[in-house]
Amino acid sequence: MARLLRMPEVAANSVEAVLSAWPVPENTPFRSKDAIATIETEKAVLDVPADADGVILKRLVPAGAVVEVGAPIALLGEPGERVDDLSALLVNLGVSSEATVSTSADVPGRREPRILSSPLARRLANEAGLAMADIIGTGPGGRIVRRDVEQAALANSGNTSATTSATASLDNSAPAATYDAVAHTRMRRGIATRLTQSTRDAPHFFLRGTARVDKLLKLRARLNDPGNVSVTVNDLVVTAAARAHVLVPAMNVIWTPDAVRLFSGVDISVAVATEKGLVTPVLRRVDQMRLSAVAEATHDLVGRARSGRLQQEDLEGGTLTVTNLGMFGTESFAAIINPPQSAILAVGAALEKPVATKGRLKVGTVMRFTLSVDHRPIDGATAAQWMAAFTSLLEEPVRILV
Repeated sequence: MARLLRMPEVAANSVEAVLSAWPVPENTPFRSKDAIATIETEKAVLDVPADADGVILKRLVPAGAVVEVGAPIALLGEPGERVDDLSALLVNLGVSSEATVSTSADVPGRREPRILSSPLARRLANEAGLAMADIIGTGPGGRIVRRDVEQAALANSGNTSATTSATASLDNSAPAATYDAVAHTRMRRGIATRLTQSTRDAPHFFLRGTARVDKLLKLRARLNDPGNVSVTVNDLVVTAAARAHVLVPAMNVIWTPDAVRLFSGVDISVAVATEKGLVTPVLRRVDQMRLSAVAEATHDLVGRARSGRLQQEDLEGGTLTVTNLGMFGTESFAAIINPPQSAILAVGAALEKPVATKGRLKVGTVMRFTLSVDHRPIDGATAAQWMAAFTSLLEEPVRILV
């Protein structure tokens, strides 16, 4: 029996999301758990899996549209099902014929008979100061979608730059600098909002620590000899951070308006750079995982993050994020806490440095770490104890495996 597919509430308290793409064409069979719609939230691009085998009889929302949570986005049928009168069926299911007509060009209930465009495209055009009549639509039926606005914004910035440069040349003055205007994505806006909130609401303080990691690197080389599971330095750092949370449980907290939440298990986020922006998927119960399991779980999360296959639950929770720029040769840096977490650990590169051992100078490999901490639930002494425990684990890495 045919049924409606509705926009899911992919994030807690969300009221809308962007229907980013339709991976399955209309009247093409799909299997249970296949991705049948792709949704863009402020944090990630997520697939909506099918709950059973079936077929998309009709799409009710075009790609690129902003849709309210709970609104119908497609009509689904059983495998092999055919419907002679889709309009009548949609009316019976509570979707008006007016809405059905308008969704061929826009979201339900909104008609644009002269210029077909998605709400997201109109908003982006308004922010860029572009007239919809000047934008060429490449969507279905000539509809203007987000990519069209972005291209028009780039073209407009190029024309403006050229005009400005020509005017400056005629005035015998120095040419103005040229630039490209790249419209904000939903994810970039979300990142900006969260980090602005973090710097505004969470009073940050910072601790810096250094660990000699010669033994750590030798342990990693030995672990990777069999070639079963590739353990990275970051896997060792994440595991050591989880062990440090067990040793200093007062760090395993977050601040809420009514209380400090102290967690029994240790969930840690790992910062992953993707083409669309930074995401921080969460490793669950790292304190109970073997190092090989941490490596496997991290590899899975990173792969799904970069291919846009994360689910919303992968991005929620945790009290600490580990962010590593050491792979780019960065010696040290400080990071902004990812709310509502209470800390973020910035990991620098492993570099050879002169170190003093028993009064003698020799060359050793060291890593530098900066811990950004929310001072509301965590005091300086607690964070210092955590840093001492963490660096000690890295310098005696066999303890990480226990």
